[in-house]
Amino acid sequence: MHHPKVTPKLISLAVAGACAAFVLPGYAQDSNSPSDTAVPTGAVQAAPVQQVVVSGIRASMASSLNLKRNADGIVDGIVAEDIGKFPDTNLAEALQRISGVSIDRSIGEGSKVTVRGVGPDFNMVLLNGRQMPTSTLEDRNGRAFDFANLASESISQLQVYKTSRSETPVGGLGATINVVTARPFDKMGTWSSIGIKAVHDTTNNNLPGDVKASNSTTPEFSGIYSTTSKDGRWGIGISASYQERNLGYNQASVSSGWKGPFRGDENNWGTIQPAGSPGVVNHPKPGDVYEVPQNLNYSFSGVKRQRTNGQLTLQFAPVKDVTTTLDYTYSENKIQTKRNDVSAWFNFGPSTSSWTNGPVAAPLVYTEILDGKADIAMGAGNFATKSQNNSLGFNAQWRANADLKLEFDAHHSTAESKADSPLGSFNTLGTASFSRGTTSVDFSQEFPVLSIQGADFVRAPQQVTGSNFQNTYVKSTVDQVQAKGRLRVLESSNLNFGLGATKIQNRSAQSNNQSDTWGGASRPEDYASSLWHPETVRGYFDQLNGSNNPNLFNNFYTFNFNEVREAAAKATGKPQLYTANSNFNTFQRIREKSKYLYLQMNTDWDTAMPMHTAIGARYEKTDVVSPADVPTATGISWGSQNEFSVLLGPTASTSLGGKYHNLLPSLDWDMDVRPDMKVRASYGETIGRPRYDQIAGGLVISQLARVEGGTGSQGNPGLKPVHSKNLDLSFEWYYTKQSFASINAFYKDLENYAGQSQIILQPYGLHTPVGGALWNEALTRGCTSADTTCIRNYIFRNHPTAAGVTSTGVDGIGNYTGTIVGQPGDPVADFRVTTFSNQKKANLHGLEFNVQHMFGNSGFGLQANYTLVRSSLKYDNASVGEQFALTGLSDSANLVGIYEDGKWAIRAAYNWRDEFLAGTFDGAGPNPVYVEPYGQLDLSVGYNITEKLSLQAEAINLTNATTRTHGRTREQVEYATQTGPRYMLGARYKF
Repeated sequence: MHHPKVTPKLISLAVAGACAAFVLPGYAQDSNSPSDTAVPTGAVQAAPVQQVVVSGIRASMASSLNLKRNADGIVDGIVAEDIGKFPDTNLAEALQRISGVSIDRSIGEGSKVTVRGVGPDFNMVLLNGRQMPTSTLEDRNGRAFDFANLASESISQLQVYKTSRSETPVGGLGATINVVTARPFDKMGTWSSIGIKAVHDTTNNNLPGDVKASNSTTPEFSGIYSTTSKDGRWGIGISASYQERNLGYNQASVSSGWKGPFRGDENNWGTIQPAGSPGVVNHPKPGDVYEVPQNLNYSFSGVKRQRTNGQLTLQFAPVKDVTTTLDYTYSENKIQTKRNDVSAWFNFGPSTSSWTNGPVAAPLVYTEILDGKADIAMGAGNFATKSQNNSLGFNAQWRANADLKLEFDAHHSTAESKADSPLGSFNTLGTASFSRGTTSVDFSQEFPVLSIQGADFVRAPQQVTGSNFQNTYVKSTVDQVQAKGRLRVLESSNLNFGLGATKIQNRSAQSNNQSDTWGGASRPEDYASSLWHPETVRGYFDQLNGSNNPNLFNNFYTFNFNEVREAAAKATGKPQLYTANSNFNTFQRIREKSKYLYLQMNTDWDTAMPMHTAIGARYEKTDVVSPADVPTATGISWGSQNEFSVLLGPTASTSLGGKYHNLLPSLDWDMDVRPDMKVRASYGETIGRPRYDQIAGGLVISQLARVEGGTGSQGNPGLKPVHSKNLDLSFEWYYTKQSFASINAFYKDLENYAGQSQIILQPYGLHTPVGGALWNEALTRGCTSADTTCIRNYIFRNHPTAAGVTSTGVDGIGNYTGTIVGQPGDPVADFRVTTFSNQKKANLHGLEFNVQHMFGNSGFGLQANYTLVRSSLKYDNASVGEQFALTGLSDSANLVGIYEDGKWAIRAAYNWRDEFLAGTFDGAGPNPVYVEPYGQLDLSVGYNITEKLSLQAEAINLTNATTRTHGRTREQVEYATQTGPRYMLGARYKF
């Protein structure tokens, strides 16, 4: 046996099952069996090893080292410091400490992971070896698992498998991540612990009163209990946690994206004044690419979150060679968000501007000249969602004889996300003062500065305009059955084999109740002045450079969403407009059935330099069916200045399907150059299945349109999965028991990416008033195509009874209100429909550098890693039109320092991620979205009062880092977000 012996006290309960707990048949190793470090969670035979509990940071780091050293292929992991004590409070935050793993943050904490430049949708997440469903309303058709749903207290280990093996479930192009929970047979006897924390989130303090929670300090409780019988035949494990958090964040954004791209010689609606105009400084050259902002928005969001997790595990060993496990896992994540904002929308009329030099020109200052009657929009949002996960699983392991081991595993798991309010899941209410004059935005600094002339809230009081009440629902179900085994062949080989079936069902539904009365739903006098609460912008963005600009439009009003909603319902006499529609009108369903089988031969080679190989192949066959019920469209209604609504009719049903199969070979090789040095090489092929929205049937038309037309989406159930050929090389030096250095090189050749493109369609032959007879007549009477208010007033004034024209009166500043519906003879509207096809290829490569060093017995230690990722396929910012580029690609680094003695345990961790491309559509069109470099410092301090009682103090984002995204240039801000530090103080008692 060539694998080094491992000191038992450095092996945690989770490492005991490290290399095979999630997909391999796991059994204790025979003394004369080939080298195989895979020992299952719950195997009675491994009890002598599993009785040792990891405690302390150093032991946790050593256990992670042994996981890496003894695995087939390239594997990294994080092991709990002790039962019920994971190193990080958030699993995604923990994963980012691993080389090659980067995270996406949501509400100030990690949620989804990118591995080696491969995005969240293409990383497979397992819970105790089982494929987990995922659901989220923010990205209701993605496959990315949201780690924010799982608390860390009951997790014993995270395993990150970066190389593919035949035994590993497919779907992880970047990595397969296995989340391992504690089980009774991991540690015989009775043990338990409880913990309590107080969490103080400073971000809740930096919010307006209408969205701020009453308390910035919230509680967290956790407990874990496990017991086994004296004869070791049965065990019961229970864990539970409850966490509350009140937080906030403030954003300055071009929330509707940048209009364009245009070339410097174009002069269409939405472009700037022609070259040579006196109001344009450094006009983009004819070949330059430029864009203009659609709006500028300052938003202030207060969030309350309640997260509940629980697990019950029953284990029974009726005879020595049989172990059965029945487990149930539950999680619930409830989030309530209140938002206020102030914004200005641009109409692309007369303007002045100054620009950076090309070939990609960005506005330094963009100004539109207005007459003092445009809207200063001040809106509010009220969002309430609930996500629940349930997983029931059964596992049986049988050692048939000394050479044959068999395992059976089955589970039924669901993930469901829905509204947690009778109003709906995502609800917005628009209000405005129609007193906006000339409006500018200065994009020259980190913070975009909005300036408005002539604002007069006395002359033009606040009033309710449009609204949207949305109901969304997602449910994903996974039913999986697996049978696997291991047969010893001769004295140096194991034959691993298995087969299984997985059925995934994904269902999403949605309804919108939208009122497009953006010119005013009622009169200003219908609303008491006490409803509006004066606020200022500047103080909420004090960490962003530029927020102290004296030209900032600083004064605005916030309001209580429910109070103004009730006032609007009363003023309009239409309460049905101000609540969500409980009857969904859009349904999309996906049924994905897969069957697989695999064979893998593991062999030890007794050569001068001991070697180990694992050679195998996996066959997967998948069938996809996607039925859909989507509303048809019957017309286009012009409701206000630049707002057009698609009128919806009855639903129509469709059903589309597809199928594919893959044969996926794999090869792992490693060699001990000397007892403390190892080299590895791995080749494997794997697949990543398309996102659910990419394969969802039905043409879905957006209800909101613009002057130039509308948008929609159309999935393709016939899409093939992304196929990747992966090559990995690694050198590892374990120069002391707890220290190592390694360098890994990886290469991925990817094909069959679903290219996202927008095609122009004219679905349902919808007529638009734009360019129609009444529109054109207004142009001949002095209106311009950019002055849509003039055109509307002309039509209402001169043709109030024409077909499709419905006048509802005049607003407080003299503009007509009502709707104008397109008629036969008017132009047919164009819709930019997003669709998908297998048309893209890419490759990426990179290096991972790892160092873990313990400074003797001093108590000090450090971990450092750096990942470099490159691809020849990059986004061309100077190009116009749809492009394909790999998203999530970035360098990343971690530096963790520790100190530990009998009383103190101190850990400081700095994580950094370089700029990366997050998307290729920004909400307005084919424009890139880049996330700027981000670094965060976290600190944890523990003190052991006794062997059983300890105190912990933690600080997250100590440096008060802000985040920012931009478009083709840094001046083209998308979102600039300010959050803040979070502090925790807790105690933990072990029984």
